[in-house]
Amino acid sequence: MAQKKMPAKRPGKKGGRYTTIVIVGIALSLVAISLLLWGPLKSRRTAEKKPPVKKQETAQREAGARRERGAAQNGAPGEISGVVAIVIDDLGQDLKPAKDLLALPDRITLAVIPKLPQSKKIAEMAHQLGREVLVHIPMEAKAHVDKNGPAVLRSDMTPMEFIATINEDIDSVPGAAGVNNHEGSSLTENRQAMTFLMSELKNRSFFFLDSMTSPKSTAFSVAKEFGIRSAKRDVFLDNDSSKPASIRKQLEELAGLAKKNGRAIGIGHPHPETIAELAKWLPEAAEQGIEVVPVSRLMQ
Repeated sequence: MAQKKMPAKRPGKKGGRYTTIVIVGIALSLVAISLLLWGPLKSRRTAEKKPPVKKQETAQREAGARRERGAAQNGAPGEISGVVAIVIDDLGQDLKPAKDLLALPDRITLAVIPKLPQSKKIAEMAHQLGREVLVHIPMEAKAHVDKNGPAVLRSDMTPMEFIATINEDIDSVPGAAGVNNHEGSSLTENRQAMTFLMSELKNRSFFFLDSMTSPKSTAFSVAKEFGIRSAKRDVFLDNDSSKPASIRKQLEELAGLAKKNGRAIGIGHPHPETIAELAKWLPEAAEQGIEVVPVSRLMQ
């Protein structure tokens, strides 16, 4: 006798609705996951998690934009048109001009005369702010010889006196990286004296900037013989410090030399007029693509 098959159960309405809800839920979940991984939600989430731009990065972009604007004026977008170092001599007597110079945005190099009332303090202030310092060593001049000056290098000194004075001068300006001459129109012509000087600078790994107070100076050539990194001054910025227009003309000459030769070194003094003209000229120089660097960057 044939066995009867049980009739298949038809799904009820309640089970059908449940199945439909499950299917729709799965579909919506897949759509949401897709949007989260690949759709606009990802862009929004990434934007929300993006960290704020650092101040340093902003400053770098602004500096780059200034260089590009300046370079564009010289027909070379994105490139620096020239590099200059500006050294301000004769510091050490008063704090105010040093503070005014350190407040300038660019890295002006400070040359400090040793053994003056504020020499050490100024050198320490500059070092704390990351500015470069030179020992501005007084040297015998043709016009006068200060035999009483404790820091002055003179041709009538014995070798021991000469070397002792060099080391005392350097030690009185802490954190200095190099030396340049204060006056010295006579002594820098004396090859033997420059040999003693460069021997001591070599021992300390100092560089030397020849202020070129005499066209017959032997200081630079002797420094090169000793293998000392060295350079010469190109422009005096304020021989006529009473006339701002004259200072501006010298600054423009400095910029012109930098554009022509790629680099130039200017030396000025802490006169109020010089500092005021520098404050006005530095932003303009940046617009022209002129970069101001510590003088050590231009040593050869």
